[in-house]
Amino acid sequence: MSKRKSGLNVHGIILLDKRLGVSSNKALQEVRRLFNANKAGHTGSLDPLATGLLPLCFGEATKVSGMMLDDDKRYAVTILLGVMTDTGDAEGAVLETKPVPPLSLEQIHACLQHFTGDIDQVPPMYSALKHNGRKLYELAREGITIDRKARHITLYEIKLLDFAGDLLSLEVFCSKGTYIRSLAEDIGHYFGCGGTVTVLRRLQAGQFQLANARTIEQLTAMSAQELNACLMAVDEPLQTIPAVQLSDEQSTAIQYGQTIAYDNSEAGTVRIYHNELFLGLGEMTLNGKLSPKKLFNLSD
Repeated sequence: MSKRKSGLNVHGIILLDKRLGVSSNKALQEVRRLFNANKAGHTGSLDPLATGLLPLCFGEATKVSGMMLDDDKRYAVTILLGVMTDTGDAEGAVLETKPVPPLSLEQIHACLQHFTGDIDQVPPMYSALKHNGRKLYELAREGITIDRKARHITLYEIKLLDFAGDLLSLEVFCSKGTYIRSLAEDIGHYFGCGGTVTVLRRLQAGQFQLANARTIEQLTAMSAQELNACLMAVDEPLQTIPAVQLSDEQSTAIQYGQTIAYDNSEAGTVRIYHNELFLGLGEMTLNGKLSPKKLFNLSD
Protein backbone atom coordinates (compact mmCIF):
# COMPACT_ATOMS: atom_id res chain seq x y z
CA MET A 1 0.00 0.00 0.00
CA SER A 2 1.32 3.44 -0.84
CA LYS A 3 0.19 7.04 -0.53
CA ARG A 4 1.08 10.31 -2.16
CA LYS A 5 0.85 13.81 -0.78
CA SER A 6 -0.71 15.20 -3.94
CA GLY A 7 -2.70 13.73 -6.77
CA LEU A 8 -6.21 12.59 -7.55
CA ASN A 9 -8.66 10.59 -5.45
CA VAL A 10 -9.13 7.78 -7.95
CA HIS A 11 -11.38 4.91 -6.84
CA GLY A 12 -11.63 1.62 -8.70
CA ILE A 13 -9.89 -1.50 -10.00
CA ILE A 14 -7.75 -1.98 -13.10
CA LEU A 15 -6.89 -5.41 -14.49
CA LEU A 16 -3.29 -5.29 -15.67
CA ASP A 17 -1.56 -7.84 -17.87
CA LYS A 18 1.83 -7.62 -16.17
CA ARG A 19 4.78 -7.92 -18.52
CA LEU A 20 7.86 -10.06 -18.08
CA GLY A 21 10.78 -8.83 -16.01
CA VAL A 22 9.16 -6.24 -13.72
CA SER A 23 8.08 -6.57 -10.12
CA SER A 24 4.43 -6.25 -9.18
CA ASN A 25 5.19 -3.04 -7.29
CA LYS A 26 6.94 -1.45 -10.26
CA ALA A 27 4.00 -2.40 -12.49
CA LEU A 28 1.64 -0.85 -9.94
CA GLN A 29 3.61 2.41 -9.79
CA GLU A 30 3.65 2.69 -13.58
CA VAL A 31 -0.14 2.49 -13.76
CA ARG A 32 -0.57 4.71 -10.72
CA ARG A 33 1.40 7.47 -12.44
CA LEU A 34 -0.92 7.26 -15.44
CA PHE A 35 -3.88 8.01 -13.16
CA ASN A 36 -1.92 10.38 -10.86
CA ALA A 37 -3.65 8.45 -8.08
CA ASN A 38 -3.15 9.26 -4.41
CA LYS A 39 -3.51 5.72 -3.16
CA ALA A 40 -2.88 2.35 -4.77
CA GLY A 41 -2.17 -1.30 -4.02
CA HIS A 42 -2.10 -4.68 -5.75
CA THR A 43 -3.74 -7.94 -4.80
CA GLY A 44 -0.93 -10.45 -4.49
CA SER A 45 2.49 -10.31 -6.08
CA LEU A 46 3.60 -11.92 -9.30
CA ASP A 47 7.31 -12.72 -9.56
CA PRO A 48 9.27 -10.74 -12.19
CA LEU A 49 9.45 -13.99 -14.20
CA ALA A 50 5.65 -14.25 -14.16
CA THR A 51 3.28 -12.42 -16.47
CA GLY A 52 -0.47 -12.07 -16.65
CA LEU A 53 -3.37 -10.94 -14.55
CA LEU A 54 -2.58 -8.49 -11.75
CA PRO A 55 -5.62 -6.64 -10.32
CA LEU A 56 -4.65 -3.13 -9.16
CA CYS A 57 -6.75 -1.25 -6.60
CA PHE A 58 -6.95 2.53 -6.36
CA GLY A 59 -8.33 4.74 -3.61
CA GLU A 60 -11.12 3.13 -1.63
CA ALA A 61 -10.73 -0.08 -3.63
CA THR A 62 -7.58 -0.78 -1.59
CA LYS A 63 -9.96 -1.67 1.25
CA VAL A 64 -11.06 -4.79 -0.65
CA SER A 65 -7.58 -5.81 -1.84
CA GLY A 66 -7.03 -7.92 1.28
CA MET A 67 -10.21 -9.86 0.58
CA MET A 68 -9.05 -10.53 -2.99
CA LEU A 69 -5.87 -12.17 -1.70
CA ASP A 70 -8.03 -15.14 -0.69
CA ASP A 71 -9.26 -15.72 -4.25
CA ASP A 72 -8.51 -18.92 -6.15
CA LYS A 73 -6.06 -18.53 -9.03
CA ARG A 74 -5.44 -20.14 -12.42
CA TYR A 75 -2.00 -20.31 -14.06
CA ALA A 76 -0.34 -21.60 -17.21
CA VAL A 77 3.14 -22.89 -16.40
CA THR A 78 6.00 -24.48 -18.31
CA ILE A 79 8.33 -26.71 -16.28
CA LEU A 80 11.84 -27.60 -17.39
CA LEU A 81 12.47 -31.13 -16.13
CA GLY A 82 15.95 -32.27 -15.18
CA VAL A 83 17.06 -28.90 -13.80
CA MET A 84 16.92 -27.62 -10.20
CA THR A 85 17.62 -24.00 -9.27
CA ASP A 86 17.88 -22.20 -5.94
CA THR A 87 14.78 -20.10 -6.68
CA GLY A 88 12.63 -22.78 -8.29
CA ASP A 89 12.54 -20.85 -11.56
CA ALA A 90 14.77 -19.97 -14.48
CA GLU A 91 16.02 -16.79 -12.79
CA GLY A 92 17.90 -18.76 -10.15
CA ALA A 93 21.31 -20.38 -10.09
CA VAL A 94 21.38 -23.99 -11.27
CA LEU A 95 22.01 -26.33 -8.36
CA GLU A 96 21.83 -29.68 -10.10
CA THR A 97 20.93 -31.31 -13.39
CA LYS A 98 19.73 -34.85 -13.95
CA PRO A 99 18.67 -36.83 -17.00
CA VAL A 100 14.93 -36.90 -17.65
CA PRO A 101 13.63 -40.48 -17.79
CA PRO A 102 11.41 -41.55 -20.69
CA LEU A 103 7.87 -40.57 -19.71
CA SER A 104 4.60 -41.82 -21.14
CA LEU A 105 1.37 -39.83 -21.13
CA GLU A 106 0.00 -42.34 -18.65
CA GLN A 107 2.86 -41.60 -16.24
CA ILE A 108 2.38 -37.88 -16.60
CA HIS A 109 -1.36 -38.07 -15.98
CA ALA A 110 -0.74 -40.30 -12.96
CA CYS A 111 1.64 -37.66 -11.59
CA LEU A 112 -0.88 -34.85 -12.11
CA GLN A 113 -3.58 -36.92 -10.45
CA HIS A 114 -1.22 -37.53 -7.50
CA PHE A 115 -0.94 -33.78 -6.83
CA THR A 116 -4.60 -32.91 -7.52
CA GLY A 117 -6.75 -32.24 -4.46
CA ASP A 118 -5.88 -31.24 -0.91
CA ILE A 119 -2.15 -31.41 -0.27
CA ASP A 120 0.47 -30.00 2.10
CA GLN A 121 3.06 -27.80 0.39
CA VAL A 122 6.29 -26.39 1.80
CA PRO A 123 6.72 -22.75 0.70
CA PRO A 124 9.99 -21.94 -1.11
CA MET A 125 12.77 -19.99 0.56
CA TYR A 126 12.52 -17.44 -2.23
CA SER A 127 9.14 -16.12 -1.09
CA ALA A 128 7.79 -13.04 0.70
CA LEU A 129 6.82 -15.02 3.79
CA LYS A 130 8.46 -13.67 6.92
CA HIS A 131 10.63 -15.21 9.65
CA ASN A 132 11.31 -13.06 12.70
CA GLY A 133 10.30 -9.98 10.77
CA ARG A 134 12.46 -10.67 7.71
CA LYS A 135 11.27 -11.91 4.33
CA LEU A 136 12.47 -15.38 3.45
CA TYR A 137 13.94 -14.29 0.13
CA GLU A 138 16.14 -11.80 1.97
CA LEU A 139 17.52 -14.63 4.12
CA ALA A 140 17.88 -16.87 1.07
CA ARG A 141 20.02 -14.26 -0.67
CA GLU A 142 22.35 -14.37 2.34
CA GLY A 143 22.64 -18.13 2.03
CA ILE A 144 20.40 -18.78 5.04
CA THR A 145 17.84 -21.57 4.92
CA ILE A 146 14.98 -21.72 7.44
CA ASP A 147 12.75 -24.70 8.13
CA ARG A 148 9.30 -23.88 6.76
CA LYS A 149 6.08 -25.46 7.90
CA ALA A 150 4.01 -27.12 5.22
CA ARG A 151 0.80 -25.28 4.39
CA HIS A 152 -2.52 -26.83 3.43
CA ILE A 153 -3.54 -25.94 -0.12
CA THR A 154 -5.95 -27.26 -2.73
CA LEU A 155 -5.10 -27.96 -6.35
CA TYR A 156 -8.55 -28.15 -7.91
CA GLU A 157 -7.33 -29.08 -11.38
CA ILE A 158 -4.00 -29.72 -13.13
CA LYS A 159 -4.43 -29.99 -16.89
CA LEU A 160 -1.74 -31.19 -19.30
CA LEU A 161 -1.27 -28.70 -22.13
CA ASP A 162 1.86 -30.06 -23.80
CA PHE A 163 4.85 -32.33 -23.24
CA ALA A 164 7.88 -32.32 -25.51
CA GLY A 165 11.33 -33.57 -24.51
CA ASP A 166 12.08 -32.03 -21.12
CA LEU A 167 9.37 -29.31 -21.21
CA LEU A 168 6.06 -29.93 -19.46
CA SER A 169 3.29 -27.33 -19.90
CA LEU A 170 0.34 -27.31 -17.50
CA GLU A 171 -2.71 -25.30 -16.54
CA VAL A 172 -3.18 -25.19 -12.76
CA PHE A 173 -6.32 -24.06 -10.91
CA CYS A 174 -5.46 -23.66 -7.23
CA SER A 175 -6.35 -22.15 -3.87
CA LYS A 176 -4.69 -19.17 -2.22
CA GLY A 177 -1.23 -19.79 -0.82
CA THR A 178 -0.16 -22.11 -3.65
CA TYR A 179 3.40 -21.71 -4.93
CA ILE A 180 3.65 -22.90 -8.51
CA ARG A 181 7.45 -23.01 -8.21
CA SER A 182 7.12 -25.51 -5.35
CA LEU A 183 4.67 -27.55 -7.40
CA ALA A 184 7.12 -27.61 -10.31
CA GLU A 185 9.89 -28.86 -8.02
CA ASP A 186 7.61 -31.48 -6.50
CA ILE A 187 6.57 -32.74 -9.94
CA GLY A 188 10.23 -32.92 -10.92
CA HIS A 189 11.06 -34.90 -7.78
CA TYR A 190 8.14 -37.24 -8.52
CA PHE A 191 9.88 -38.17 -11.78
CA GLY A 192 13.27 -38.38 -10.05
CA CYS A 193 14.91 -35.63 -12.07
CA GLY A 194 13.86 -32.32 -10.53
CA GLY A 195 12.20 -29.40 -12.27
CA THR A 196 12.07 -25.62 -12.43
CA VAL A 197 9.64 -23.02 -13.82
CA THR A 198 10.60 -21.36 -17.10
CA VAL A 199 7.28 -19.69 -17.99
CA LEU A 200 4.47 -18.65 -15.65
CA ARG A 201 1.35 -16.74 -16.62
CA ARG A 202 -1.64 -15.96 -14.38
CA LEU A 203 -4.88 -16.49 -16.25
CA GLN A 204 -7.48 -15.89 -13.56
CA ALA A 205 -7.83 -14.43 -10.06
CA GLY A 206 -11.20 -14.97 -8.44
CA GLN A 207 -13.87 -13.72 -10.81
CA PHE A 208 -11.40 -11.77 -12.94
CA GLN A 209 -10.02 -13.10 -16.24
CA LEU A 210 -6.83 -12.28 -18.13
CA ALA A 211 -8.91 -11.74 -21.28
CA ASN A 212 -10.22 -8.50 -19.73
CA ALA A 213 -6.79 -7.16 -18.69
CA ARG A 214 -4.78 -4.42 -20.42
CA THR A 215 -1.05 -4.14 -20.92
CA ILE A 216 0.91 -1.09 -19.78
CA GLU A 217 1.37 -0.19 -23.46
CA GLN A 218 -2.39 -0.18 -24.02
CA LEU A 219 -3.03 1.92 -20.92
CA THR A 220 -0.27 4.39 -21.77
CA ALA A 221 -1.84 5.02 -25.17
CA MET A 222 -5.23 5.94 -23.62
CA SER A 223 -6.62 9.38 -22.89
CA ALA A 224 -7.63 10.30 -19.34
CA GLN A 225 -11.26 9.65 -20.26
CA GLU A 226 -10.43 6.23 -21.68
CA LEU A 227 -8.41 5.34 -18.59
CA ASN A 228 -11.29 6.25 -16.29
CA ALA A 229 -13.60 4.11 -18.43
CA CYS A 230 -11.34 1.12 -17.68
CA LEU A 231 -11.83 1.46 -13.93
CA MET A 232 -14.13 -1.15 -12.47
CA ALA A 233 -16.32 -0.26 -9.50
CA VAL A 234 -14.94 -0.69 -6.00
CA ASP A 235 -17.66 -3.21 -5.13
CA GLU A 236 -17.12 -5.35 -8.25
CA PRO A 237 -15.23 -8.10 -6.35
CA LEU A 238 -17.99 -8.24 -3.72
CA GLN A 239 -20.93 -9.18 -5.95
CA THR A 240 -21.46 -12.57 -4.29
CA ILE A 241 -22.22 -10.82 -0.98
CA PRO A 242 -25.95 -9.99 -0.41
CA ALA A 243 -26.90 -6.33 -0.74
CA VAL A 244 -29.22 -4.10 1.32
CA GLN A 245 -30.61 -0.65 0.54
CA LEU A 246 -30.86 2.00 3.26
CA SER A 247 -33.10 5.01 3.69
CA ASP A 248 -31.68 8.51 4.17
CA GLU A 249 -31.99 8.21 7.95
CA GLN A 250 -30.49 4.71 8.07
CA SER A 251 -27.64 5.75 5.81
CA THR A 252 -26.71 8.68 8.04
CA ALA A 253 -26.72 6.50 11.15
CA ILE A 254 -24.55 3.79 9.55
CA GLN A 255 -22.01 6.36 8.33
CA TYR A 256 -21.74 7.64 11.90
CA GLY A 257 -20.86 4.11 12.97
CA GLN A 258 -24.21 3.35 14.61
CA THR A 259 -26.04 0.02 14.68
CA ILE A 260 -29.51 0.26 13.19
CA ALA A 261 -32.66 -1.86 13.11
CA TYR A 262 -33.09 -3.61 9.77
CA ASP A 263 -35.65 -6.29 8.94
CA ASN A 264 -33.75 -9.10 7.29
CA SER A 265 -34.14 -12.88 7.34
CA GLU A 266 -30.46 -13.80 7.06
CA ALA A 267 -27.42 -13.04 9.18
CA GLY A 268 -23.91 -12.35 7.94
CA THR A 269 -21.93 -9.84 5.92
CA VAL A 270 -23.88 -7.61 3.52
CA ARG A 271 -23.12 -4.85 1.03
CA ILE A 272 -24.70 -1.56 2.03
CA TYR A 273 -26.12 0.95 -0.49
CA HIS A 274 -27.93 4.27 -0.37
CA ASN A 275 -29.44 5.59 -3.61
CA GLU A 276 -27.18 3.18 -5.54
CA LEU A 277 -24.06 4.59 -3.81
CA PHE A 278 -21.94 1.86 -2.25
CA LEU A 279 -21.37 2.72 1.41
CA GLY A 280 -19.44 -0.36 2.51
CA LEU A 281 -19.87 -3.67 4.29
CA GLY A 282 -22.03 -4.38 7.29
CA GLU A 283 -22.81 -7.24 9.64
CA MET A 284 -26.44 -8.39 9.90
CA THR A 285 -27.73 -10.29 12.93
CA LEU A 286 -30.75 -12.56 13.14
CA ASN A 287 -32.40 -10.23 15.65
CA GLY A 288 -32.73 -7.52 12.99
CA LYS A 289 -29.66 -5.40 13.67
CA LEU A 290 -27.21 -4.03 11.11
CA SER A 291 -23.80 -2.75 12.17
CA PRO A 292 -21.13 -1.10 9.97
CA LYS A 293 -18.13 -3.33 9.36
CA LYS A 294 -16.03 -1.49 6.77
CA LEU A 295 -17.17 1.86 5.37
CA PHE A 296 -16.09 3.42 2.07
CA ASN A 297 -15.98 7.07 1.07
CA LEU A 298 -16.78 7.30 -2.64
CA SER A 299 -18.39 10.74 -2.58
CA ASP A 300 -15.21 12.67 -3.55
